[in-house]
Amino acid sequence: MKSETSSLLNTAEAAKYLTISPDTLRLWRSRRGQGGPRFIKLHPRCVRYRIDDLEFFLESRAVRPRTKQQVVS
Repeated sequence: MKSETSSLLNTAEAAKYLTISPDTLRLWRSRRGQGGPRFIKLHPRCVRYRIDDLEFFLESRAVRPRTKQQVVS
């Protein structure tokens, strides 16, 4: 059985997973609740991300393309 901490990623790993810059994650964290994925603050200088939270973040940003019928209406 995997421990809960084995699925935690640091900022650099989470940024790589999301294919964004670590600085972008840091910016989102500084804006608390305004655009970034959930994170865990273990210590003021120790932040981790759950893979499930990163997946939820990606899914919540998915955009469904409009159909031709929706465009005409």
